[in-house]
Amino acid sequence: IKTEYTDPTVFDNTVKWVDQIGKVAVKCGDTPGFIVNRLLVPNLIQAMLMLERGDATTHDIDISMQLGAGNPMGPLHLADYIGLDTCLFIMQGWVNDFPEERAFVVPEMLKDKVAKGELGRKSGKGFYEWNGDRRGDPVE
Repeated sequence: IKTEYTDPTVFDNTVKWVDQIGKVAVKCGDTPGFIVNRLLVPNLIQAMLMLERGDATTHDIDISMQLGAGNPMGPLHLADYIGLDTCLFIMQGWVNDFPEERAFVVPEMLKDKVAKGELGRKSGKGFYEWNGDRRGDPVE
């Protein structure tokens, strides 16, 4: 993460070191969630908003992203796997810290599920029924 306070020499040396140990360095400015979570979490939220509006079912959203985008699991499956309470915690923090960012919203559906203890895999129910780590049918 490179900010205005980052010494350019330290940053460049770190990138070189990462390459030397056989890893891939990525460069990013100081943005909420950096690269992966900044893209991922709003994607999960948009899937929830689609479901909340009745645009598509849990199954259809997830299978579309698997087959159409090549994702190993759909966004609602992934949200369940991560934990709906974790998704809510992240997004509430971003909404509070960056109120001007339109991509940061908290779906009512997410608040409701967490309030009911439907946290996904860890509680046995979220957007899907769960038996341990085995995902079951969608909760519709």
